[in-house]
Amino acid sequence: MINIKENEKLSMMNHSCAHLLAQAVKHLYPKALFWVGPVIEEGFYYDIDLGDEVIKEEDLEKIEKEMKKISKDGKRIVRQELSREEALEKFKNDPYKIDLINNMDDDTVISCYSQGDFTDLCRGPHVESVKELKYFKLLKVSGAYWKGDAHNKMLQRIYGICFDTKEALDEHLNFLEEAKKRDHKKLGKELGLFMISEYGPGFPFFLNNGMVIYNELVNYWYKEHTKEGYEFVKTPIMLNKELWELSGHWFNYRENMYTSEIDDKTFAIKPMNCPGGMLVYKNSLHSYKDLPLRVGELGQVHRHEASGALNGLFRVRTFTQDDAHLFMRKDQIEEEIIRLINFIDRVYKVFNLSYDIELSTRPEKYIGDIEVWNESERVLEEACHKSGHDCKINPGDGAFYGPKLDFHIKDSLGRVWQCGTIQLDMNLPERFDLTYIDKDGKKERPVMLHRVIFGSIERFIGILIEHYAGAFPVWLSPVQVNVIPVNNEYHLEYAKEITKMLEENDIRVKLDDREEKLGYRLRESVVKKMPITVIIGQKEVDAKNISYRLLGKEETITVSQSEFLEYLKDVIVNKK
Repeated sequence: MINIKENEKLSMMNHSCAHLLAQAVKHLYPKALFWVGPVIEEGFYYDIDLGDEVIKEEDLEKIEKEMKKISKDGKRIVRQELSREEALEKFKNDPYKIDLINNMDDDTVISCYSQGDFTDLCRGPHVESVKELKYFKLLKVSGAYWKGDAHNKMLQRIYGICFDTKEALDEHLNFLEEAKKRDHKKLGKELGLFMISEYGPGFPFFLNNGMVIYNELVNYWYKEHTKEGYEFVKTPIMLNKELWELSGHWFNYRENMYTSEIDDKTFAIKPMNCPGGMLVYKNSLHSYKDLPLRVGELGQVHRHEASGALNGLFRVRTFTQDDAHLFMRKDQIEEEIIRLINFIDRVYKVFNLSYDIELSTRPEKYIGDIEVWNESERVLEEACHKSGHDCKINPGDGAFYGPKLDFHIKDSLGRVWQCGTIQLDMNLPERFDLTYIDKDGKKERPVMLHRVIFGSIERFIGILIEHYAGAFPVWLSPVQVNVIPVNNEYHLEYAKEITKMLEENDIRVKLDDREEKLGYRLRESVVKKMPITVIIGQKEVDAKNISYRLLGKEETITVSQSEFLEYLKDVIVNKK
């Protein structure tokens, strides 16, 4: 999937196409006023005030037609620089542009761009002529508060995208269609995985099938972390305000936290697991021989997200972070980070997810000594290279308390998701006065790493639903084997025998003995995305064999019962 913002040519075309959209809207809706029309990763949008008029999805075709008409007219796009006074005069009847001008710094160069009968305040740059804008598509319309503030007026936001060739546009539109089929909210409902209730916006309910996937991920997480030498803890979901003041969350994250009064004291539901992890570390004395100490927690957190930002499992108000806090000596940092990168690599390969690593460095506002920052960034980068990976530098995007490595995974459609992170923290060990006893009997401050791999289990499940298009590998699938007798009168007993054998071997199996035609039941097995369908007919009954089909394949394979069991155990245990 292409990132329009990162492609200089396409970024300029999409910015110009936003103006083309605005000009077309102005032709069709003369009273329209425009806020901003930026380029985004997925194309562009423009926020529009249409007064009492409402643009609906079906109106987009009409606007596109007008855009094409303007494009064929071929007007040049002309830039003009203005003084502040000239700009205020030129846009005196447009309160949105006046607001933009009044909020510009005194030394800002003010410019506008004109194309035919339309002029817009803009920094640019733009293509030379509207005739270059041929291959575009308006995608959707939605509401957006002015300046993103719910107290302000609701504007209408039209999204679109522009490419330099018809082939590129068609390819992108096909991609969007495929992505729509994989929508985790749609598949989540169809496959009985999760639900969202109006009684709890942003608080997902996992249904039976979803819980199977959830528990399989949790079991896999614990098993792999045990191999890596982790200890496990569970910290309270609600803790006293004083703890959040000590950690700094109360002053920096208060508006996103849920609170309650208990015994005349203020408590907060945790938005992060870290402060609880600090208390666990402080609960006992530590020697240099104990380090590195790797402590994992699947901790449920709550964060108040704006209602407009909520999105299925991708953006929720409660989720389970697969957290870990690693405490170590300074001489152990590089080795631990290399080990972590290799661990994360192993996990992502199980799900067939490729990834890139990004090193986020010191921001403008930071704590600690600059020498420590420089050394920490160097260690993270070197560890990355020594583990056999490149990392892209993302300057100034580290947390105020330390640099970090972010893992951007790519799904089967090439979409990028930020999931894993390794974060070096110089803040909490200091705030909580964490120490260990060195070999000379002196107290030393441990180095601390935060890290997640899934990021959040809920969001990771959402990503996997779309990555697999709902067709989960056998080890994750809610139903692993669907057994269908061709005719209940003759084949049901043997089908029940096979079902019982699979159940006794811990295979998640379903027996479809409904009095429906075989073709109907086979189609439903495909619709429900069951990975293996066993078909029991007379040949299977006579030979005591099993015939099965894999999801997406037409071929029917016939094997003995023992061969089938061996095959199942292989694909499940080895997560094939």
